[in-house]
Parts: sequence; structure tokens; C-alpha cells
Amino acid sequence: MQLTARIYVAGHRGLAGSAIVRRLKSAGYGHILTRSHAELDLIDPVATRRFFEDERPEYVFLAAAKVGGILANETYPAEFIRENLTIQTNVIHEAWRAGVSRLLFLGSSCIYPRDCPQPIKEEYLLTGPLEATNRAYALAKIAGVEMCWSYNRQYGTRFLAVMPTNLYGPGDNFDLQNSHVIPALMRKMHEAKVAGADEVVIWGTGKPMREFLYSDEMADACHFLVTLPDDALDVLTAQRDAAPLVNIGSGRDQTIDELARLVADVVGYRGNLVFDVSKPDGTPRKLLDVERLRRLGWASSLSLREGLVASYAKVFRAQAGMDGRHG
Repeated sequence: MQLTARIYVAGHRGLAGSAIVRRLKSAGYGHILTRSHAELDLIDPVATRRFFEDERPEYVFLAAAKVGGILANETYPAEFIRENLTIQTNVIHEAWRAGVSRLLFLGSSCIYPRDCPQPIKEEYLLTGPLEATNRAYALAKIAGVEMCWSYNRQYGTRFLAVMPTNLYGPGDNFDLQNSHVIPALMRKMHEAKVAGADEVVIWGTGKPMREFLYSDEMADACHFLVTLPDDALDVLTAQRDAAPLVNIGSGRDQTIDELARLVADVVGYRGNLVFDVSKPDGTPRKLLDVERLRRLGWASSLSLREGLVASYAKVFRAQAGMDGRHG
């Protein structure tokens, strides 16, 4: 990928997309194409086609999506499946029409069966029932993987799907109604520390195990994959009997209880942690098998504590308190 290449990052304001933009800029790429939702609504097929015809990107990172935690997924399943299906259909199809050299579609580890063996290998896709609390979102993302695979088989494209584990970092969503577990815990504990609250209530039993990856590490892995030599990328994208799919993760997990206590330590909150067992836990465990990515030559090097410290410093310590800009 030449430094002068025209690179479109769809969803550049989100957690994943903003990290990818930072990675590309740090590497010296000078022609990064971005559009806000107000400038380009990817749900609109006409607007999406016009953008690709006018800008002619050579590479695409498809990070645009409607995302959220358990509460958001349970409350808005229709929006989650409709909007995600529409966005990825428009972008993938127009990327093919425009002759895009390589496309990287970002999915989520929730595409895998709820109770599949651990750690989760790429070939476990579609081998069992999904977790009910985010099934609509997961099915949309599975359709995106299949669409990349189908275009590769029929048209010879080099479209690759990556499944990042749970991400966190700068640009995260700290709205407690829609956020994922790390930003929710970080905001709750920061506000409890500022207010001098005696306790913080956490959803579920604390027993489920989760893997996390700092967003800038995910972006580094994405850049690594897109810039693989043709023969290495073809091993992933040219197979007719295996999805063009790569897991991106740290290869390490811990319980939500352990995570909560680590976040409390990083934030400096010394109160009690109370688990509300009436709330859902979600999938018991989600640890990705990242051997495929390691064999290609990339591995995570940042510990969870190091990532949490960096994330907290960038989001909260620069403020006197939560002022709404990160909600």
C-alpha cells in the first residue's frame, strides 16, 4: 500500500475507525478519505455509489456500524440488523464496482456460537446457536463475512473480514445506556470516585470471562493485514472452502469481576463493588484463538493494565470530571 494511496476509512469517528486513522497517519499515509454521517449516509445507496464514483478509493477499511452493549442490543434489535446489513451491503458492493484493491471488513467476536469451544477458532463460525442478547447484530456481521467471501469467489476480489475481540480505548462510547463493559465501568468508577460514593453496582454475576484489546493495537493489526504481500493475502481471500476471516485479539482473558477490580485500581476508586445478579451475564466466555494472525506475523504486546492506564489518562485525567463530551 503506497503512502500516496487513496484510503477510505468508513466509520472514522468510532472507536475502531478513529484508531485506524491514527495508525495510517502515523505511518505517513497522506490521502485518507473520511466522511461524517452528515456528509455521507452509508444507508443511502445512491449517496454511497456517488462517493465511490467521485473519490475512487483504492483501499477500504469498513469500520462503520451501529454498535452497543447488551442493553442497546436488547432494546433496538431491528435497528441493529437493518442498519448494519444496509451499510455493509452498500459499501462492499460499491467497493467492488469501483475496483477497490483491498477491503477490510470489521466484524465482532459475537458472530461465533454462544457455547462453542474455547479458544474460538475461525472455523467455528456457524457451528451452533448465537447468544440471544445480540443475535441481530451478530447475524448482520455474519452476512458481511459471507458477502466478502462471495465477492472473492465470484469476482476475484481481495476482501478480508477481521473479527476483533472486545475493544476499548480513545474514542470509546461512555454513554451508560449504550456503552460496552470497559467504558461503562470506567465512567461509573470515575464518577463514584469524584462523588465519594460508597459503592458501584455492576451488571451480572461477574463470572463471565472476556478478552479485551486496546483499539490502537487492533488498528496496527488491521494495517498489517491490509499490507500483506499478494501471495500471503491470497491464502486468506482466494480459498473457496474457507471464509476470508481472521481473529484479532490479545489471546488472554479474565472474569468481569477481575476486570472490574483492575479498572477500580487504575481509576483509583476504593469503594465497594456490588454485582447485580438480576441482570444478564451474556455469553459465558469469549476468548479468540489468534494463532492464524500470529502465524502471519502479528501479536499483541500491550497488557490490559497498560491499555487501561493509557485509556483512562487520555479520556478522564484531561478533564476535571465527565463533562459530556465523551458520552
